[in-house]
Amino acid sequence: MNAPLNPKVITWNLDDIVADLRTVRTEWREPLGRLRRDHSGGREFPSQESLRQIIKDLCGALFPMRLGPIDLREETEDFYVGHTIGAALDALMHQVRLELNYMERHQHPAPSDIEQRAGDIVRAFGAALPPVRRMLDADVIAAFQGDPAARSVDEVLLCYPGVIAMIHHRLAHVLHKLGVPLLARIVAEIAHADTGIDIHPGATIGRSFFIDHGTGVVIGETAIIGDRVRLYQMVTLGAKRFPPGENGELKKGLPRHPILEDDVVVYAGATILGRTTIGRGSVIGGNVWITRDVPPGSNVTQAGTLNTAPDAGCGG
Repeated sequence: MNAPLNPKVITWNLDDIVADLRTVRTEWREPLGRLRRDHSGGREFPSQESLRQIIKDLCGALFPMRLGPIDLREETEDFYVGHTIGAALDALMHQVRLELNYMERHQHPAPSDIEQRAGDIVRAFGAALPPVRRMLDADVIAAFQGDPAARSVDEVLLCYPGVIAMIHHRLAHVLHKLGVPLLARIVAEIAHADTGIDIHPGATIGRSFFIDHGTGVVIGETAIIGDRVRLYQMVTLGAKRFPPGENGELKKGLPRHPILEDDVVVYAGATILGRTTIGRGSVIGGNVWITRDVPPGSNVTQAGTLNTAPDAGCGG
């Protein structure tokens, strides 16, 4: 048998490790101009842990009797909603300040009055919660009506990863439009980690949207999705090419993702790339690769494109 290690003679050379890591951090920060301008020691970046709690609280406030506390009663519902939203917005205010300060230091100049700007953003975000709830109600109904295996809207809200991803996306999209893209991206990536569904917060998604099963779905930043659209697992709405800019880095913000018009269905494994338009009422079959526009009312399969669009059948 090997003799047990004597903890008294084991050393980890921690001083050397710490010093070497400090050197590596400095080598990373110096070329990017990210050495601290002060020594306040405060946190520089928004917190994923804090945002996760904020979104969890907001989910409870949006759907108090289903995603709220287990002992909640209807007679105290409004008190719970008000208290929870107030606390969540207070916490969000701190995260918005962090992003605006980050933007001022490292990206484009933020407004000089960060406190006023942060307050305006959080106030507008709070005002957007009722419209977000209405959009989510339509998403939940679309999932219930679109899946024959769904027994109730409550089951859909509590269990379906596509609905959970959409709650996060609807909230993240508001943050993105209000000018805090880093917070929005963190919220989106929380949903991505939890559900396997990757929706960029910049994507524009209409009413009554349903992702069935959901795992592996990717929706890019500039995608535009109409009303009553349904996607299945492993669908990609991605970019076809990434043109470089003058400095060799990829150009940002160009419209490079697909447009899906109203009432489109995209079945499992389909890949649609580039600024491609899928016409209203079209059905895209499983495992199809599309890089060109599709006329309205089309049925696209691996064998070709037909004029009619019968139900391809999937899910349940």
